[in-house]
Amino acid sequence: MHWITIILIGFAANLDNLGIGLAYGVKKTKIPFTSNITIAFVSMFVTYLSVMIGSAMIDYITPHKANIVGSLLLCVIGVYTISSNKFSNPKSAKNLEEIDKDRNNIISIREATVLGLILSVNCLAGGIAIGANGISAIWTVISIGFFSILTFAIGGHFGLLLSKTFIGKYSTAISGLMLIFIGIFEMFIK
Repeated sequence: MHWITIILIGFAANLDNLGIGLAYGVKKTKIPFTSNITIAFVSMFVTYLSVMIGSAMIDYITPHKANIVGSLLLCVIGVYTISSNKFSNPKSAKNLEEIDKDRNNIISIREATVLGLILSVNCLAGGIAIGANGISAIWTVISIGFFSILTFAIGGHFGLLLSKTFIGKYSTAISGLMLIFIGIFEMFIK
């Protein structure tokens, strides 16, 4: 079992959630527990589908080649995450405000579903890579869900305080570096 990878992928895939939770916390926009769970379930569903797609790759290429492809894909996703830094510009802050359609400073379940779909893009590519590496779909999905709930809860609760920390400022870059590390780690542990 690849426990280290499963835990790290759950954390890395959800660092953007921490950044968004921090942004909402600073703006005093609440993410109720039901909305947080909704975001987690959307991410878990997308992750499960993508892990199954990645696992299907093993049927068409050797496990060693699938492992290399999956590991390289994680590294590429990490580099892309660092270079895109998609939630660090003022335009993305405006996009966050647009999620709260009714402007009541509460993310409803419907709004959380949209936010979950946007955030699950990270899980999509990472899940394919994880599946290609032959890592457990169920445990990966559980890890993604757990860290999704945890990072939004921490971000929303400690918004202003954590937004000024190193992790708050550089959550996207840290996420990218972790994905690169996981890709390299998976390439050499088989």
